[in-house]
Amino acid sequence: MAVVNIVGAHQRVAWAGAGGLVAAMGVGRFAFTPLLPVMESDHALTSSGGALVATANYAGYLVGAAALAVRPGVNTSLHLRAWAALLIASEALMAVVSGVGAFSALRFVAGVASAVVFVGCISTVTAARRHGASTAVTFSGVGIGIALSGAVVAAVGGRLGWQDLWLVSAALTAVFLLPMLLTAVEPEASAVAAHRDRSTAHHLTWRFLLVSYFLEGVGYIVIGTFLVAAVSAGSSAGEVGPLVWVVVGVAAAPSVALWTRCARRLGAHRVLVMALVVQAVGAALPAVSSSPVVAVIAAAMFGSTFLGVVAVTMAVGSALPVARTAAILTAVYGVGQMLGPLVVAPVIGSSYAIAFALAAGVLVAAAAAAVGVARTMPSGRSATSPAVDSPTPAFVAQGIEQPSPKG
Repeated sequence: MAVVNIVGAHQRVAWAGAGGLVAAMGVGRFAFTPLLPVMESDHALTSSGGALVATANYAGYLVGAAALAVRPGVNTSLHLRAWAALLIASEALMAVVSGVGAFSALRFVAGVASAVVFVGCISTVTAARRHGASTAVTFSGVGIGIALSGAVVAAVGGRLGWQDLWLVSAALTAVFLLPMLLTAVEPEASAVAAHRDRSTAHHLTWRFLLVSYFLEGVGYIVIGTFLVAAVSAGSSAGEVGPLVWVVVGVAAAPSVALWTRCARRLGAHRVLVMALVVQAVGAALPAVSSSPVVAVIAAAMFGSTFLGVVAVTMAVGSALPVARTAAILTAVYGVGQMLGPLVVAPVIGSSYAIAFALAAGVLVAAAAAAVGVARTMPSGRSATSPAVDSPTPAFVAQGIEQPSPKG
């Protein structure tokens, strides 16, 4: 009975962590995606202005992740609660400010806060995993939160203005963060230093992986930022916009577990190519059709792959004898997702289709680089991918590494 109670208590930690990711990732970070077309329709933002605001959020996210990687000792309950309060405040203040500069500043703060909350949740659940806590449950919170943010806009967006929707988002963030705020944050144990191998083959594989992951950062973020706005702008699918974001979230919730199961059978380096090809096709669909059915298919393809690509990329990286793989991959991915909105900003004012065509091309290039990874991967490396709940998972969600990177 005591063992059952311990397992049950730690599984509650996993659900608290999932609530934290619902708040910090699905709502706190990605609510901007379904809210962007609402803000555009009320002339609070233009498409190009929205790209700048999104970039500020991604920059804050990268800053928060980098700070925790350099100083993992600040991953504490006190810091998590402080940044959680700032996250909620930044969302609420979106309702009372105006202008690209003010919106960007608040989204930058939200990005830093999302990173802090994410790392606190994941490190705490990782520490409890040996007692039965499931990181798969926790990672599902990202998809659940995305679905929730889309559902809220779909349900009440026609009756509430964008200011009210930001206040609703702040309230949802507070509600879902509460269980994690009542949970003691546990720092992650220091990782074992990676063995350094000077093999030319290993370094070639590593370069291909870096290129692929950087391009994924550029391509995926265009879809993640502008999919709802693009669908809403379509004359035949305007009412479908927020609902496609629900589809993204529903598809994302189980995706990490499903892709890692495939990777255990086929090899993470091979599955990475598959996931990127699926994502590239999903990015191309909104560029060639404004059909609601096509939009839903594209949303499902994107939702089912963007977290999976992160998971299998980290699995491949962890199999290479290179130091600080997670930290370096996080950096290139973060830079890529900062550049993505800026790359397409000059064209989205006239055509979202061009932006998605560019994203699809970038993702095809990422898949080509992943083919290079698969072909140069030394024999015996990355034959399988670690399970979500394996003793030493190599998981990062949305480009944020766990606090004590290898090396």
